[in-house]
Amino acid sequence: MTVVAYALAVVLNLFILFIGVRFLLQPYAAAAGYGIPATQDRAYLEIKGLRDATFGVVGLALLAFAGAHAEAWFMLAVALAPLGDTVIVLRHGGRKAVAFGIHFATAVVVLISAGLLFAV
Repeated sequence: MTVVAYALAVVLNLFILFIGVRFLLQPYAAAAGYGIPATQDRAYLEIKGLRDATFGVVGLALLAFAGAHAEAWFMLAVALAPLGDTVIVLRHGGRKAVAFGIHFATAVVVLISAGLLFAV
């Protein structure tokens, strides 16, 4: 179970790092993938990218230097972001399939990761 817990945490952190970098390099395409297309306000999209990339780097650093228990708490706290993203997509006319199939599902997987890390 330890290998699964660590592997899932690494994959999730790398994935959010990738999403952050995509928002920094291709903000409009990333926004469309997020569920709310944007045609302006590039700065705000880049802010989201920086936030996501930072979450990924911090998660990887915690896992590497502080261990599974610290990473579990981090994952528990970070799950608020995709839960909030679910609400944001729904409030701004995004598709329910994107809100629940991407953002809410991500929150569930992050919470599962936290649970696995707490069990290590």
